[in-house]
Amino acid sequence: MSHLGQSSLVLWVLIVVAASVGQLSFKAAAIGPASDGLLAGWLRMLRRPWIWAGICSFLLHFVLWIAFLSAVPLSQGMLLAAIQIVVIYAAGRVLFHEPGSWLRLAGVAVISLGVAIVAVA
Repeated sequence: MSHLGQSSLVLWVLIVVAASVGQLSFKAAAIGPASDGLLAGWLRMLRRPWIWAGICSFLLHFVLWIAFLSAVPLSQGMLLAAIQIVVIYAAGRVLFHEPGSWLRLAGVAVISLGVAIVAVA
């Protein structure tokens, strides 16, 4: 993180948190019977607070992302944001008991290594 200033580092962490909360909220909103049809399924999700938490998280993410991109190059920002994949994978395993495998874990490790390299490069 040697090339990120303190404000950029804070923005980066907030971006990862906002995007991760958004994705996890959408997943929580989408859990339930899918046999009630597309329209009924959407109406059911719209009544759940998780969908609104996800939308608010993504709106916050949008604002933070624009601020972050004003401070770092897009190529660096996108690569640093890839850590969201790691956070969402781990949270999905813990919160939603999603399947995992050694191959997926290896992929997460490669992404983590890549983010670390970009962070210090």
